[in-house]
Amino acid sequence: MDESPRRVLAQLGIRPRKGLGQHFLVDSRVAARQVGYASIRPTDTVLEIGPGLGVLTRQLLDRAKRVIAIEADRRFANHLRESLPEVDVISGDALKVDWPPFNVMASNLPYQISSPITFRLLEHSFDRAVLMYQWEFARRMQAKPGTADYSRLTVGVYRRAECEILERVPRNAFHPQPGVDSAIVSLHPRPAPFPLSNPDRFDAVVDALFTHRRKTVENGLRLGWRSLASSEEALEAALPNVPHRSRRVGELSPEEIARIAEALPGPKA
Repeated sequence: MDESPRRVLAQLGIRPRKGLGQHFLVDSRVAARQVGYASIRPTDTVLEIGPGLGVLTRQLLDRAKRVIAIEADRRFANHLRESLPEVDVISGDALKVDWPPFNVMASNLPYQISSPITFRLLEHSFDRAVLMYQWEFARRMQAKPGTADYSRLTVGVYRRAECEILERVPRNAFHPQPGVDSAIVSLHPRPAPFPLSNPDRFDAVVDALFTHRRKTVENGLRLGWRSLASSEEALEAALPNVPHRSRRVGELSPEEIARIAEALPGPKA
């Protein structure tokens, strides 16, 4: 276990802000495995979100051509600039600042922005990502239909990427210790693994259905008609052609949701 991050925090006079999801990786062995999973090459440009004290950053620097780090906390951004001048540090909110071009992302994501960062990533062009999430969040990314963990996150990730949980990481690998374990997850972007003529329509249907996941498909679509059709009447006219109308939303596979989306006219203009 590498104790240096704790010493650096003390030297900087910084107390981690749990409200900002500041749980710093202090086990360099975990960072080394994460870099190994990412198969970093000397030609790679790596983007890291939330580098904190740079435990992962240092190991990325040893392998990559270029490392770009986006850090919301100016104190840590300044520390990284001083201690790792080879890193391109962007000080700002990773949900708001522009992302420079990159082909690999490797990050220990702040818990509270895991979902929006993941979906922003999946709209970008990249080769692969190896990311640290809360264990429960990672389980939701890979959940099966009919389970409690199955959600719009599951379906949204499945449409865009191959997702694999690589290992479970114990909470004592972080300081301060979070209340749950974490997981290292890989993402490889790919085209949707089912016929999909209109991705925006599919996403609108997923959002509408999972907002009412305990309802039947028919009732879920009716409740979400504003994002799906120009009027309630237009949705009603399309419903007879919609498959799986009497099934519960949480039981549907992504492929079945795609067939529902293909039977609808599209999101409201």
